[in-house]
Amino acid sequence: MTVDFDLKSGYVQIINGKKAPTSTTRHGLNPANLKKLPEAPVATEKDLDQAAEAAKAALKLWSAVPYEERKKAVLAFADAIDQRRDDFRDLLIMEQGKPILQASHEMDAAISWIRGMAGLPLLEDVIEDDDTRRVITRYVPLGVVGAIVPWNFPLLLATSKIAPALLTGNVIIVKPSPFTPYCGLKLVELAQRFFPPGVVQSLSGDDNLGPWLTSHPGIDKISFTGSTATGKRVLQSASHTLKRVTLELGGNDPAIVFPDVDIERVAEKVAFFAFLNSGQVCLNLKRIYVHSAIFEQFRDALVRQVQGYTIGDGSQSGISHGPLQNDMQYSRVKTFFDDIEKQGWKVATGGKIEKSSGYMIAPTIIDRPPDNSRIVVEEPFGPIVPLMSWDDEADVIARANDTTMGLGASIWTADLDRAARVARQIQAGTVWTNDHFSLSPTVPFGGHKESGIGVEWGTNGLKGFCNVQTIFLKKSV
Repeated sequence: MTVDFDLKSGYVQIINGKKAPTSTTRHGLNPANLKKLPEAPVATEKDLDQAAEAAKAALKLWSAVPYEERKKAVLAFADAIDQRRDDFRDLLIMEQGKPILQASHEMDAAISWIRGMAGLPLLEDVIEDDDTRRVITRYVPLGVVGAIVPWNFPLLLATSKIAPALLTGNVIIVKPSPFTPYCGLKLVELAQRFFPPGVVQSLSGDDNLGPWLTSHPGIDKISFTGSTATGKRVLQSASHTLKRVTLELGGNDPAIVFPDVDIERVAEKVAFFAFLNSGQVCLNLKRIYVHSAIFEQFRDALVRQVQGYTIGDGSQSGISHGPLQNDMQYSRVKTFFDDIEKQGWKVATGGKIEKSSGYMIAPTIIDRPPDNSRIVVEEPFGPIVPLMSWDDEADVIARANDTTMGLGASIWTADLDRAARVARQIQAGTVWTNDHFSLSPTVPFGGHKESGIGVEWGTNGLKGFCNVQTIFLKKSV
């Protein structure tokens, strides 16, 4: 069924291929100016029941569609998003707050993640094949997927859940963040042109909807991206029905900078990856360890980079960094700024929150706080980062690993052998050398320790949406 599509108005849920208005609505805020955004639906438990029922019915048909036909539909969906990229980008800026260039990059990634994952084969594995038997391992759909999408990348993290779920023969219910519901709702609305009713649905709500989704007996898998604290609650809730879960959670990514680097060039990159999206990325660099031989020079270069940033409304040209996305996160990050005076931290740049029209915070660098201080141990998820010095390689590796998190890390050195040696000792799901936050839809991504369970993307990510089935074919009776 074709649903009329207008990106700029009419934000509604889609249940069983149809618009599903709700009696209760809520609205987001533009984080750059705190202006009220359009009304968005607030789902009820009955809405979830109806969506789960429609999904189960759709699963029977969609899972039987050949892989190549599913792939064709998924790629057509990507093309349709591409044709509306500017409107989606502007909607993203309005609800999330990121600057034009960063929003354009997310828009590009949202499309390329669909296309990239559609290019991955999901083949049966022949384990044995001899005179007596043939043993095959195949990957079959889990069923109904509940996708819980966060507010920091509402476009990319929606498409990167939708694509693998559909490619593998599952059906999906997308729940965008209450803070950023608009892009997710419009993605699902557009999807109705390419998929049968019930295959791609959306539910939007308040804080009640997530727990309803994770505990619902009609949902077979939860794909969740968000904080570690919330991820633990998701896992606990899902355990009652033994749902499969993929959890991509928080990070406390270290950068280890050796004394042989080009200081200005590496400082520019480290600053970029520390303050990208105003620090609201699970993979931001959140602890920077610089060898003492170059510490002062590197700190000063880092400060120069940060002081060249322009903070403001992301919809305006020339803005490098936008606001924090919501009041909850803004209030949390402010507590780290309160600790500057309380804990006597030394500020290299920034350090104060100036009054603004929205949730603006100037990027801040804390100069050599103690390793046990809150700014080092916790993930602020905002534009404030500690800068520490080190002398001994084994010691800095131990310090980098001294965290409950294990999402990403990066090693910066001209000695590639050393970079590889150190990288292999870091406890994280992804380690980069002389780079950070370089991702691909064809490469698995996930965290160690409390940074997550399972992986997304790549062939491993596709398999995460599947049950494994082994078939023993005996060749004689």
